[in-house]
Amino acid sequence: MPDMPKLHLEDALEDSPLTRNLLSVFEKDALVLKKYSVGLHNCCQRVMSAQNELCAATQNLAQHLRNYELQKFSLEPENSVLTSTLEQFAAYLDNVSSLQQVLSAQFSESMMFPMTKALQADLDEISTMYEMFQIATHDHEQAMNRFMKVSKKKDREVQELNEELYAMRKKYHQTALHYYSSLNAVQYKRKCFLLEPIVGYIHAQRAYFSMGYETVCKPDIETFLQNIQASIQGVQAELQIETKKTVDMIDSIEQQNQHSYYAEPPINMPYIPPNISLVQKSGYLFQRSKQLIGTKWDRVFFFTQAGNLMRQAMDEVAGSLVLDLNDDGVFAEPGEADDRRNVLQINTAKHRRHVVLQAENERERDEWIATLNHIVKDSGFVRGDKQVPQKSQRGSSVSSQQSMSTTSTTSPEKESPATPAQQSAAPTPSTGPNSPFLAETPIQFDLCTPDDATPNVNKSLAGPPKRINPFDQSATDVIDSLDQAIDNAAFVESFLVRFLGSMEVKQDRGEKVVHETIRQIMAARAIHNVFKMTESRMIVSSESMRLVEPSSNTVRVQFALEDISYWAAHPENNRLFGFITRNKGEGSYACHIFECNVSSEEICSAIGSATKMAFHALMEKKAAEKIQSLKNKEKSLLLANISALEDKEDGEVEEALPTTRPSGTGHYMHLIGDDEQDMLDEMDQEMSKLDVSQDSPRDASLPTSQGSESKPASGGEESLA
Repeated sequence: MPDMPKLHLEDALEDSPLTRNLLSVFEKDALVLKKYSVGLHNCCQRVMSAQNELCAATQNLAQHLRNYELQKFSLEPENSVLTSTLEQFAAYLDNVSSLQQVLSAQFSESMMFPMTKALQADLDEISTMYEMFQIATHDHEQAMNRFMKVSKKKDREVQELNEELYAMRKKYHQTALHYYSSLNAVQYKRKCFLLEPIVGYIHAQRAYFSMGYETVCKPDIETFLQNIQASIQGVQAELQIETKKTVDMIDSIEQQNQHSYYAEPPINMPYIPPNISLVQKSGYLFQRSKQLIGTKWDRVFFFTQAGNLMRQAMDEVAGSLVLDLNDDGVFAEPGEADDRRNVLQINTAKHRRHVVLQAENERERDEWIATLNHIVKDSGFVRGDKQVPQKSQRGSSVSSQQSMSTTSTTSPEKESPATPAQQSAAPTPSTGPNSPFLAETPIQFDLCTPDDATPNVNKSLAGPPKRINPFDQSATDVIDSLDQAIDNAAFVESFLVRFLGSMEVKQDRGEKVVHETIRQIMAARAIHNVFKMTESRMIVSSESMRLVEPSSNTVRVQFALEDISYWAAHPENNRLFGFITRNKGEGSYACHIFECNVSSEEICSAIGSATKMAFHALMEKKAAEKIQSLKNKEKSLLLANISALEDKEDGEVEEALPTTRPSGTGHYMHLIGDDEQDMLDEMDQEMSKLDVSQDSPRDASLPTSQGSESKPASGGEESLA
C-alpha cells in the first residue's frame, strides 16, 4: 500500500510559510472530502427512505461513485486503487438497480450508520479543530506582539507577559499538533468510511434478494468483497499503529520543546548557550520599517541562502532578497532601536543603509549575528579594512567574470581563448611555502585552449551532429564521428563531463595538489555564484585526450598524453576529478577540474589504460627505429668494405678492416663494429624490460620528448610526462 501523505508534526511549532502552505493543501482536501462524503450520505439516505424509487437511487449512487475520479483531491493520485475500487462498485450497482427494494432497517444498520459516524465523529471534528486552531493562532500572535512591545526597563511586566506568551504558545502548539494529527488520520479514514457503507449495502442486497443470486452472489463478487474487507481491516490496523506513534511523538515533541515555549527562558530552566559556529540559519524576526509617522515592526520569516539574506512573509510563496552579504562593508552587530530588547543591526557601506531586526532572546540574536558574520567572512570581507585583502585585485570585477561561464551556450565557432584579464574569476588562493599554488593565481572558469602548441588539431570531426544522452556513457554511439587518427587507436572511451575550472600549480603531481585545487575552485564558484558549466564529451584514446562539443562534434581542447603528468579522483565526491598538465613552452603546470555523471574512478582508470598502451607503443616504436638504424649502419659498413676490396690486395685489405664477425659463408658477408655490438646488447636489455613491464600490474611512465624518465604517480595513477 502506498505511503499516505502526512503533515510533519515537528514543524508545527515553527509555523513556517512552507508548513502553512502545506496545511492549506490538507485543509482544502478535507473540505473537498467532506463535501463528497455529504453527497454520498444523501445518496444512501435516498436509497433507504425512497424504496419505491430504488432503481433511480441506486443508479444515482453508482454515478456518484464514478464521479470520485473527477474530484480534484490535492493529495489523491489520479490512478489510485480507491478510484478503481469505486469504479468496480459502480458497475455492480448498475446490476443491482434492476432488483427489488431493500429493507430500510438493513440499510439503516449496515449502510447509514458508518456514514453518519464518519461525518459526525471525523469530518465535523476537523471543522471544530480548524476554528480552535485559528483562535489559538490569533491569541499567540497577540501575546507575541504584547511581549515584544514591552520596554526592557519594565522587568515585572516582562515577566508577566513572558508567562502569558508561554501559555499562549503552548496552547497553540498543542492545538496545532492535534489538528495536524486529525488531518493525517483523515487520509486513512477516507478509505474506511467511503468503502464500508458500500460493503454493507451489498450485503443487505444479498441477504434480502434470494431471487437475485445469479446477479449478486457470483464468486467474483464474493472475492472482490473479501479483498475490500481485508483492505479496510488493514487500513484500520495501520491507523491504530499510526495513532499510537502519533501520540508518542506528540509527547516527545512537547517534552523537547519546553524551552521553546518561552521567548526568554526563566532562570530555573537549563541555560542553552548560543551556537556561534552556524553558517546557515532561519527563523522569525521582527523587522523595523519606516512609516510616514513613526516606525513599524513586522514579524517576518528570515533565512540565509547562497550568501544572501532572504525574507518571506506568511502569505508569500517564495522568499525575496533583503541584502547581499557578499557586498563589501557588510557586518552585523548588536544595536538599539525604539527602546526594544535583543536588537541586531546589519550595516552596509555600499548602500549606506541599515537593516534593523529584533530577536526573541539574546541567544537568537547572538546566533544570527554570528551566522551573518561567518557568511560575510567567507565571502572575503574583514571588518576594519579599507580594502578586501582576500579578494583578487588583478583583472576585472566578479560580475564580469561570472559572465564568462555563460560562453558555453554560444556557438562553438565563436569560442576563442580567454584573455588573461578574463581568466581571473575568483579570489586568489592562499599562498605560502607549503601551498601548492603560485602567488596571485587566477582561476579560469571558462573552457578554452590552454596553449597554441596544437594549431593542427582537426576542429571539425566527421559525421553529423548527434544529441548525447548525459546518462548513457557508452562509447558506441560517439566514436563513429571521430577522425582517422582516433579510429586507428587501440583504445578509445568517451565520457560526458562538465568543466568546473583550472588553476596554475607549482608541482606536476600529487594527490594533495588535485584535492586542494578542487576545494579552491568549488569554494570560489560558491562565493561568486558561478553556476554555469561548460559541458563537453571527453574522448580518451591511446593517441590523445580530447574535449569535444557534444552538439556539433567540434574539438575544444586536445591534450597530448605525454603532457598529462598526474590524475586523481576526489576521495569524498565520486563525481569530481582532476588532472595536471604541463605547458611545454612556459615550463609551468596547470590543474583542470571536471564533474562527471559516472564514477570518476572509471575516467581515471581509462586515462591510466590509455597511457599504458601509449607507453608500450612508444617503446616498440623506439626499438624498431634502433634496429632499423643498426641495419642501415651494417649495410653502409658492408658496402664500404666491398668497395675497399676492389682497390687493394687481400693482405692490405685485412689490415685496414676493423674487427669483424665472420659468418658461415664468407669473411665479409656480415660486418659490425664494437659500438654496434654494444648497441645490440643494449636493445636486447630494453626489450627484456618491455616484456617484463607488460606483465607488471603497475603502469610505467612514458619518457618525455627530451628522453628523461618520469616517476610514477601515487595512488596507482602513472604519469606520462
